[in-house]
Formats: sequence, C-alpha cells, structure tokens
Amino acid sequence: MTKANDKVSRSYEFELRAENDEQHGDYISGRAIVYDTPTDIGGYFREIIDRGALDETDLTDVRLLINHNISMVPLARSRNNNANSQMQLSVDDQGMAIRANLDTENNDDSRKLYSAIRRGDISGMSFMFNVKTDKWEDLDTDYPTRHITGIGKVFEVSAVTFPAYESTSLQARDAEALESAKAALESAKRDELDAAKQALLARIQSLKGGNNA
Repeated sequence: MTKANDKVSRSYEFELRAENDEQHGDYISGRAIVYDTPTDIGGYFREIIDRGALDETDLTDVRLLINHNISMVPLARSRNNNANSQMQLSVDDQGMAIRANLDTENNDDSRKLYSAIRRGDISGMSFMFNVKTDKWEDLDTDYPTRHITGIGKVFEVSAVTFPAYESTSLQARDAEALESAKAALESAKRDELDAAKQALLARIQSLKGGNNA
C-alpha cells in the first residue's frame, strides 16, 4: 500500500482554456482529476481513479502552480473552496474541474501562463495528492490493475508543459513517479503474499484442531 503521507502526482493531457469575462477578468479553466480513465503506469500496471474517490478528500487549501514548482509564488489559491478564493474547485461525476482567476496585470508568471494556454502551448494539468485507500486486481499477473478508491488530500494543481500522462501513459522521463509506482506495486504484492500466508496458517491450524478432536 502507498503510505498515507506519500505525495504523488498524476497528469492529464486535457482541455485547458484561457478565457475572459467581466466577472472574473482573465481566468483559466480545465479538469485536473479524471475518474474512470485507465492509465498505463510505465508498463508496470494499469491505474484507475474510481468514481467517488474525491468524496471525502481534504480540499481546504489548494494552490495553483506551474510544473509543480513549489518555490514559485502561487498564481491562485483555494481556501476552503469559498466564493472569495481566486481558484474554485468543482467535484462532479467526472472528477474535479478548476477555474482560477489570474492577475495578468501585476503577475508576470500569470500573464505568461495565460498567453501560453491561449496559444495552445500548454494544454495539460497535473495534481499533487496522497492516496487514502486503494485496491488491486490481478496481482498474480504481469499487468495488474490498481483502483484508487480514496484520495486523502489534494495539495496543489499545476499547469504542466509536458503532461506525465500523454495518451494516458506515464512516461519514463518521470523517474520519481515511476519509482513511486513500482514501490506501490511491490508493497501491494507483499501485502497479498502475507495475507495468503496467514490464510494458509489459519487453515493448517484449523485442520490440526479438527484432527485432535
């Protein structure tokens, strides 16, 4: 199992829009999390974020960054997802969408990002989160499936230059993400093996008890 405090990221090549209206000024919108989309994780396993995985997720403080650059000043922030926040998070039956108002007048990074999205130079989004609950299928095969059934907390969402999931595949260039994925798979296999051993021991003890009766 992935430890609850382990932070991992997942990215999508998804429609990301740069728009303007009288109410919000310059803003971007897109979908950061997508449910029920099988994704190949480096050829090791298939991963799916199940519908409802965000039902109990902590979304109290989420920042908007570029390429997960935590040293930069956030371009927007959602505090308790209230109406006064510059970024709004919307959880629905497809996953989670965002709308972030950008200060393109006073923030050079916001202005560059808005322009890049408008031109189509940036079209991907990524999110940093931790896994609360998951379940595995077909661990005895060469290509099991991991279902993320609960996301504990979303820490930040990023507009990304190179989405890690292009054509729904986690690319090898993201070495840290691949190592985390391999560790999760190995941990799940160990857990299943331990459970099988315990079940076998319990069965043996049961048989011994029956023979002694």
